Amino acid sequence: MEKLKKDNLNMIETIALSVAIIAPTAAMALNISLMAQTAGYSSPLIFLISTIVVGLVSYTIIKFNHYISSAGSLYSFTKKALGNKMGFTSGWALLLAYVTLGAGTSAGCGAFFSQFLAAVFGVNISWLPLTLIFSIVMIFLGTTDAKISTRLMLTMEGISIILILILSFVVLFKVATTTGLSVVPFKTNGVSVSALASTSVFAFLSFIGFESASSLGEETKNPKKFIPIAIGSAVFVTGLFYLISSYSQVVGFGIDAKGLKAISASSLPLSDLANKYMSKGYGTLLLLSAALSFFSCGLGSACAGARMLFSMSRDGIIPTKLGKVHGKYNTPYVALIIIIVASMIMEAALFMKSGTDVFGYYATIGSLAILVSYIFTSIGGMVYFTKRKIWGALNLVVPILSIVALLYVLVANIYPVPEFPNNIFPYIVLGWIAIGFVLSHIFGNNAVSEIDAEDDVIEKIN
Repeated sequence: MEKLKKDNLNMIETIALSVAIIAPTAAMALNISLMAQTAGYSSPLIFLISTIVVGLVSYTIIKFNHYISSAGSLYSFTKKALGNKMGFTSGWALLLAYVTLGAGTSAGCGAFFSQFLAAVFGVNISWLPLTLIFSIVMIFLGTTDAKISTRLMLTMEGISIILILILSFVVLFKVATTTGLSVVPFKTNGVSVSALASTSVFAFLSFIGFESASSLGEETKNPKKFIPIAIGSAVFVTGLFYLISSYSQVVGFGIDAKGLKAISASSLPLSDLANKYMSKGYGTLLLLSAALSFFSCGLGSACAGARMLFSMSRDGIIPTKLGKVHGKYNTPYVALIIIIVASMIMEAALFMKSGTDVFGYYATIGSLAILVSYIFTSIGGMVYFTKRKIWGALNLVVPILSIVALLYVLVANIYPVPEFPNNIFPYIVLGWIAIGFVLSHIFGNNAVSEIDAEDDVIEKIN
């Protein structure tokens, strides 16, 4: 049976995958402008609430990682808790999330690198050919030793985060010493609850991938200790970064009608703020850092998705060829190539759109899909840990709250009906899940995983 490289990654390398897919720099490069269009000045409030909700969701996922280490991540957890059919459906939703997120962030990489080339060299190249070139590079990097790809992703994202924090503190200092700081961004400011909820999809999009360290469960040293730490730190450290960056962007543009119009219309808010508060050169540097962040997110999405497909293949649900690993590096290269090629086809299909529009479309679909998978996992955790008398009634409060919050966000994206094309995205996800549900009844009974083959004795790490 094909196996991944055991005990290959340390804790920092494990954290790297979650941070790479979360891609904080990419999130801050675009999402605040998109959120301002419907939520006004209240983006920091939405990030504060979303950090709390994602923290609640992470509780169940962290708990699963204390007991189960598998490349299948949420798919394996749900399968173990709710059975083969529900596990397959959850994994099917997660597959859509990883493919669409990979397609969207790769398009974002091409868009920002195109802007960088134009700003520095005066060369105008469309986002699509750049995206396709970067996608090919992702195939080579994702195929090599996971230590190399995770370290590279963490380095790129780490540098980008530092650059944004420098800008954020400069903006906060200059605003504080001139017009003064304000608590307005942490108020609703007349925005309806439904509008805040529908806008929160962009905030959840900013956290997507926090759970992806789970997919390294078979490659990480001491996974039952390192992976929970990786997930918890990824959520709360990133949440703090989002609060600082979103707040600095809102107050940096200005808490007035002129400022709201400017931030809502800005396609490059970080660069615009850098030009205003620092220098044009620093703004150009942020273009490059955003491109690198999108690249690391695309690579990380493909790596996590490939490991989930590897696990499903090993379980016998999908063709066994997808579980083939590289002879030298023990990486699931066949599954990786399939995911990246699928993303490339999706990108090419929207070649008439801008790279940032393609990012917005596919990343929104991915967000909705992964919220469904989070709900499955939360329900699975309630069943799994209650049945084994690990959780009492008090423990169930956390997953119940997370399920209610996630369901509310999903409903808010259906009603009131958003404008086209956002109005069709929930139905694309619903249709995909319906197909998965049908397939689960066809193939779900065939699944026999290594997890099930092991003794059902649960050994929690001390």
